[in-house]
Amino acid sequence: MELMIAAALGILTTCGVFLILRARTFSVVLGLTLLSHAVNLFLFSMGRLTTGAPAIVGLTESSADPLPQALVLTAIVISFAMTAFVVVLSLKAAVELRNDHVDGENPNEDRP
Repeated sequence: MELMIAAALGILTTCGVFLILRARTFSVVLGLTLLSHAVNLFLFSMGRLTTGAPAIVGLTESSADPLPQALVLTAIVISFAMTAFVVVLSLKAAVELRNDHVDGENPNEDRP
């Protein structure tokens, strides 16, 4: 199970960084979303990867830590709000500039 979580973290992080480095705003938004999902999965895995264990410390010998679960819930809400803000910001920039490029310039146009 640890190998599967580590592979998922690696794939999400790699795809997120690749999309962030693209030159289009939609790709950057998707990259930020994938990167935030990778961070959420990393925080969630910090609470021990056990199945069927309660989240209350002290009832059994093996328990899951409830703090990372609370951090992930908070991070999900914050990342949803930031994603909505970035989507609106990129749509506003695309409408005003009539372009989806991150710099606001069309790479096919000749520069003076």
